[in-house]
Amino acid sequence: MRQCFHRFGFLAMLALVVAAPALAQEGTPSPSDSPTGQVFRWINFAIVVVAIIWGIRKAGPSFRARQELIEQKIAEGTRAREAAEQRRREVEEKMKGLGQEIERIRGEAKKVGDSEAIRLRAAAKEDAQKIERAAQAEIAAAERAARMELKALAARMAVERAEVVLRGELTPKAEAALFSGFVGELERSAN
Repeated sequence: MRQCFHRFGFLAMLALVVAAPALAQEGTPSPSDSPTGQVFRWINFAIVVVAIIWGIRKAGPSFRARQELIEQKIAEGTRAREAAEQRRREVEEKMKGLGQEIERIRGEAKKVGDSEAIRLRAAAKEDAQKIERAAQAEIAAAERAARMELKALAARMAVERAEVVLRGELTPKAEAALFSGFVGELERSAN
């Protein structure tokens, strides 16, 4: 591409050098008005046109390659823009439903929380009832133990009291009468 510009610059300089003498004459009749000048003008014009055509032809493939590259970049940009637009539409569509989704999740969370609170209250109530039943069972067991201990204490005290009463009433004479009554009973039951 640089060579093309150098060549074009060289041709432009050549054209300027060829045209310089014709432009330099002032005041004298212009040789370009003569028939020879007209021929040289047309030759000069033809050289310039040929140089321009030759430069365009030489630069044409690079221009076409550049054009194709630019077209390719434009096509890529168009595809990227379309893909970005599609993603934007998808995101906007998701964003539209996001508020409803959040409300739905909140509703579900509230329902789950309420049911969990009810379940925990029921479990706490059941635990409290179990604790109450266990406490009542312990109280009943302690009451039975206390009654049995009280009966044992009452029996021991009755035996001790009876022993004291019997010692006071049991004299050797009463002992002998009691023994003879016992033996008599044994004889009667043996018969």
